[in-house]
Amino acid sequence: RQIGYVAQGGSTWDTVTAREELVLQARLYGIGKAQARQLAQRAIEGFQLTEFADRKCQTYSGGQRRRVDVALGIIHAPKVVFLDEPTTGLDPQSRAHMWDEVRRLRDEGMTVFLTTHYLEEADALCDRVAIIDHGEIVTEGTPDELKREVAGDVVTVGVNGNGDKAAALLDGQPYVRQLEQSENVLRLYVDTGAVAIPQILRTLDGAGLDLGSIELHRPSLDDVFLTKTGRSLRES
Repeated sequence: RQIGYVAQGGSTWDTVTAREELVLQARLYGIGKAQARQLAQRAIEGFQLTEFADRKCQTYSGGQRRRVDVALGIIHAPKVVFLDEPTTGLDPQSRAHMWDEVRRLRDEGMTVFLTTHYLEEADALCDRVAIIDHGEIVTEGTPDELKREVAGDVVTVGVNGNGDKAAALLDGQPYVRQLEQSENVLRLYVDTGAVAIPQILRTLDGAGLDLGSIELHRPSLDDVFLTKTGRSLRES
């Protein structure tokens, strides 16, 4: 009863209702009938299933079925739940709702192991990420740690004239790992953009240069996957 599992393929039966499935699932874990009904009602409310909980599952949309799947996986209040590709095949609205449900489980203290091919999903939901290639963990850490490990941050600076002077001032600064210039636009590769930007502003302002724009770009987990495995996720 300490572990829950939600399979990628789903587990709802067409000929029964979500409420019936939830009660049965709780009973299979040895929970008494009255408590099973209470837990089913709590899950129905928590996963916003009230509108269709007493209809046959064959009438549900893909997103509704997936919410029932997750509710079935955690009906017994496990300490750990494994979610296998929980948003595969969902439309954007259903996917966003599922993200909210995963966050709710995490915020309530449940440990969630999430497998996904959507790296932006891992970035948005996970406290720690492990990238697996050919059955081996090739890297792991928080999303921010992994992205900093690969490329740090990129700060794009636009100056109104005197691009060469700005480049000369910034190139070689201890917080700049690499600088690229395209006329009056500079791309600065830095370890941490939040630390580097104030220093960049002070340097340019001290030299009397007119700043046109400044933008911070961070690498994505797609960049991490490409660097660590040598290919994009689509090729894997």
